[in-house]
Amino acid sequence: MDPINESDLDWTELDGVEGTFGQKRLGEAAGGDRLGCTLYELPAGCQPWSYHYHAANEEAIYVLSGTGTLRVDGDEYALCEGDYVAFPADESGGHCVVNDSDAPLRYLAFSTMAEPDVTVHPEIGKVGVYVGAAPGSGDERTLSGFFDVDDAVDGSEDE
Repeated sequence: MDPINESDLDWTELDGVEGTFGQKRLGEAAGGDRLGCTLYELPAGCQPWSYHYHAANEEAIYVLSGTGTLRVDGDEYALCEGDYVAFPADESGGHCVVNDSDAPLRYLAFSTMAEPDVTVHPEIGKVGVYVGAAPGSGDERTLSGFFDVDDAVDGSEDE
């Protein structure tokens, strides 16, 4: 594998829960298969994702610059340059990053790339389902959706 430099990659702009943010999929660009790494840049006031956890994939973040707030497993922490936090693949790994500062927040997000995966968003009553490619992958999925938990199918049949 040849090294890649993040400056050679274009930013992908995404709409978050609050505001628009940029990402560069470094792991994918470097040919990674089972370990993902994405560079995120959040402008002031941005929250990219709702509070969530993964059923199959462990994640971690490393803050490169800026400050923000991290909610993890029900607690709130101030984030700053040099902080590293791991999120287990279960409810205890529930997390949400918010840039509540006046300057950009840049961090690396690492994840295992297992599929299928389910993300649970308990505060908004949603689940995400990803089959064929893990979250964070640019590969095509055979099934992907974001569903209301209340829409769960019973599974029993009336005869």
